Amino acid sequence: MNRMIALVLTLSFAAAGPASANRCPQEMTAIDRALQTAQLSASDRERVMDLRRRGEAAHKAGNHDESERLLDQAKDILKI
Repeated sequence: MNRMIALVLTLSFAAAGPASANRCPQEMTAIDRALQTAQLSASDRERVMDLRRRGEAAHKAGNHDESERLLDQAKDILKI
């Protein structure tokens, strides 16, 4: 019974990794769309663009937690 629970938990965590990796491109697309119409100061716009670039780089490097953190910061500035 304990082995079965351990196996189920292991498989659950293994499946969660790829699922979060798929979130990054969706977040980048949302940021790109919001940037087209956002009313931001020049410094905020540059900050969002920098966070988005860094988030994409982290995603491509396989660091999805960092990517999500950076992209969430960009979304906070955009209020999305």
